[in-house]
Amino acid sequence: MKLLSLAKKLLIYREPKPYQEFELLEDEPFETEHGPDEGTVLEKTSNPISCEEWNLIRQKSKDGENSSQTTSQETSAPGLTVSTSLQANLQYVKRELHSPKNKDVIIREFKVMNCCDACVVYIDGMADKNTINNFILRQLMLRPLPEQAGEVCSLDYIAENLLAANEIQRVRDIDAAIREVLNGLTALFVDGAPECILVETRGYESRSITEPLNEQVVYGPQEAFVEQLRTNITLIRKIIRSKDLITEIRPIGKGGQISCAMLYVDGIVNPRVVREMKRRLDNINVNITIGTGIVNQLIEERPFSLFPQSLSTERPDRTAAFLMDGQIALILEGSPQAIIVPITFFHLFHTSDDSTLRWQYGNFQRYVRLIACFFAIFLPGLYLALTLYHSEMIPAELMSSLHQARENVPFPAVIEVLLMELSFEIIREAGVRVPGLVGQTLGIIGAIVLGQAAVEAGLVSPVLIIIVAITGLGNFAIPDYRLSYAIRISRFIFIVLGTIAGFYGISAGMYVMFGFACSLKSFGVPYFSPVAPKTESNPDIVTRGPVWTQIQRPDFLNTRNRRRADDSVMGWRNRDK
Repeated sequence: MKLLSLAKKLLIYREPKPYQEFELLEDEPFETEHGPDEGTVLEKTSNPISCEEWNLIRQKSKDGENSSQTTSQETSAPGLTVSTSLQANLQYVKRELHSPKNKDVIIREFKVMNCCDACVVYIDGMADKNTINNFILRQLMLRPLPEQAGEVCSLDYIAENLLAANEIQRVRDIDAAIREVLNGLTALFVDGAPECILVETRGYESRSITEPLNEQVVYGPQEAFVEQLRTNITLIRKIIRSKDLITEIRPIGKGGQISCAMLYVDGIVNPRVVREMKRRLDNINVNITIGTGIVNQLIEERPFSLFPQSLSTERPDRTAAFLMDGQIALILEGSPQAIIVPITFFHLFHTSDDSTLRWQYGNFQRYVRLIACFFAIFLPGLYLALTLYHSEMIPAELMSSLHQARENVPFPAVIEVLLMELSFEIIREAGVRVPGLVGQTLGIIGAIVLGQAAVEAGLVSPVLIIIVAITGLGNFAIPDYRLSYAIRISRFIFIVLGTIAGFYGISAGMYVMFGFACSLKSFGVPYFSPVAPKTESNPDIVTRGPVWTQIQRPDFLNTRNRRRADDSVMGWRNRDK
């Protein structure tokens, strides 16, 4: 019955489910909280509209925002407020944090200036004990002067005169206070106060800033992101020292388990992309520890696609370059990578070396990477297609050498290729899982010994060893780690197609693969922009032009300010200045 139902699903046409993807329209007018945006553009992209039409557009957007706010207010249940009874608050906190069973939870009860009862709650190891002891407890436990005795129990007096902390926050929602305590803050509860004070005391250990492991460059900064959120934001602000760089920190997941920083440059980024990103983050409903890899999958429009629709980078300078182009960066607490959206296929092939080196050197590197990508996808499939179906295309001398090399091999060509490809993948996976230099040594020695032994035993031909080696090296030349996985899987697909139908199968596979890739979008941006569809852009798609020609931002991002630089980038050439 299952086979019958599966055949019906494959053969019987069904209407597709209604699903409206996010579209980043070119002719849509920008709108901000203060009215129409006055961003600078290179050229006019839409026809003028009348005042009545503009007011109608604004009214519709306001109505939609009001309705969405009303809906969210109706669906969200109000949180439990802080009680004026200190004992009631303590019982609730202990029950929620499983104290005293949970030994990480520290609850310190004391009297504020020997006048009223209070307590602080923090997580051992997440909060800095020196800050708690010297700037919270010591300040609050001093004996009061006679004229202060009547007001020391007021939260206003405590916040303004006693707490020597750089950042405090007063909240009424006790559940929100517990979430912040789990993030490393310290909560102060005072008897008789309907609020609690959250003090910034985060001080958990983290590793120091090191060099990038996966995106190494010869020229350029040698700093990489770490697992601490504030450190990563600081690394970006060191590069973009602009008042328009906006950092919005919001909790994601059920219960706000982890903090996520969304960075963008106001005045450049398209506001519709920012709103769409907020909508997707607010609607992530998972009750697990969220990392960069999981968030990447949860915000993609096509989760079943083989190709990544976002970019991950561990370099602050590369993240800053994307932000200045009008893209959005997501940085998660505990993840040493930043997520960049929207992106195109060509962003996955670019590296930091392309811009730091001279444009001739960068172009040479890009051409090498493209050739390596072609070999990594198609070389084994083309070898099988030539030897099985199109042997007349091979010169006679070369064909004779191939036959002599394979005369002692007992397996068909396709089994021979699959055997070596799977062996190479096993060696590569084993080299990754074995730590340190031992893994690299294991991969190199394993490949040499296995290849030599397979040739001497007559299991494979020497030509195939060369083909598999070139294919593997080509895969290593791809800069993006997730794209390299997509290419490795695609290689096996083209091996099967080349075995079944030769060049015709490979051509059909290319048609399907590129057709599917052209249908992908990353936050409304077509995957092969600015080639398909054709839009204006800098000479920086495959061939990169000189630095002084990069004067505009990508047109497919529909940014509010299209200018990246003035027309005369090197103004010193003008002798009149």
